[in-house]
Amino acid sequence: MKNFNPSSITVIISLALVLCMLGLTTMILYNAHTLSIQVKENIGFQIYLKDSIPENELNTLQKELAQMPFTKSIQYTSKEAAAEQLKKDLGEDFISFLSYNPLSASIEIKLNADYANNDSLQKIERILADKPFIKEVSYQKNLIDKINKNTKIIVFYLMLFGVLLLIVAVTLINNTIRLAIYSQRFLIRTMYLVGATKFFIGKPFIIKSTIQGIIASFISALMVVGIWYLSVQYIPQISILQSTSMWIITLSTIFISGILIAALSAWASVYYYLRMQYSDLYL
Repeated sequence: MKNFNPSSITVIISLALVLCMLGLTTMILYNAHTLSIQVKENIGFQIYLKDSIPENELNTLQKELAQMPFTKSIQYTSKEAAAEQLKKDLGEDFISFLSYNPLSASIEIKLNADYANNDSLQKIERILADKPFIKEVSYQKNLIDKINKNTKIIVFYLMLFGVLLLIVAVTLINNTIRLAIYSQRFLIRTMYLVGATKFFIGKPFIIKSTIQGIIASFISALMVVGIWYLSVQYIPQISILQSTSMWIITLSTIFISGILIAALSAWASVYYYLRMQYSDLYL
């Protein structure tokens, strides 16, 4: 504990703040990716069936569609159920006016996220068009294009922001640790001149920086957890995004980044002062 002077506390606080921002960005990126998958998996298309389809063929078709790699889920709607729903929507009995039910039985298919694009849907449409008793395959091409385009733009800018933040985090942590080691530059150089190896000189600094990184990571993790639960209090809807995977990825990013960047920055700083000319140490 005697080695943790005010400069060490400053390093830990600086590391914790930078790692907190990195952790929050990781959480945002993860949730953006999760939301994009959920949006894509809500994209679906309708298969309208011929009235002449036998019951056994209908059951076989539903089983076959459920086992397709592009299928997330299926929902069958009979002619009668479709008519009842339309009557509710219109507020009047159109069947009594027309004297027959013009609607067709249908199967709604929700897609797996990897197939939620027009290219895949066109291939799926060609496959299904060859099947008997399928009258029509319907999906909204413009809507799917807009959803894919917008999700790609959002994810791209979030990833770009994440990469930039990571670069800033590495730079700030490296400079913070280098400044902390600055006061020891004469000791480092003297040890090197009397024959100490680079590993021997760097080891205590790396260990100390690693410990600082671990402590800063714990503080940062607590800050991220606190910010998340405080956000849930004000915006309860975001609680649906919470998952074990989210916390594993976020906390792993914080701890791995904190320990690795701190240790590597300490070694880089020690090596930086070892390479300097003795006269330059006074600058």
